Amino acid sequence: MSFRAAVLKLVKKIPRGRVATYGQLATLLGRPRSARAVGQALRRADGVPWHRVVNAQGGISRRSRMSGMMTQRLLLEQEGIVFRRGRVVLVRFRWQGRRLNLFRNDGILRG
Repeated sequence: MSFRAAVLKLVKKIPRGRVATYGQLATLLGRPRSARAVGQALRRADGVPWHRVVNAQGGISRRSRMSGMMTQRLLLEQEGIVFRRGRVVLVRFRWQGRRLNLFRNDGILRG
């Protein structure tokens, strides 16, 4: 399984009304320094709840189009997620996912 496929599989597991950070997902996938790669994998995320992934401070990451940022906030608010000063209240809404065993010790993806 590729890293991108693993990211998409994990994002699908984030339940409605919860969020995860890019770095949190990277850590759960066994690649704690790959938060940017998680973001890249989500660029073309069809059919996954991409809007449930926020930055480390609980904010919506900047995009080239403002409409994507507004869409993300609206989708999160529709799920009951509360923002305080423009950021998701992570202590209340962060998803506590489990690490996926997708990697071997040598860092090669399984599958």
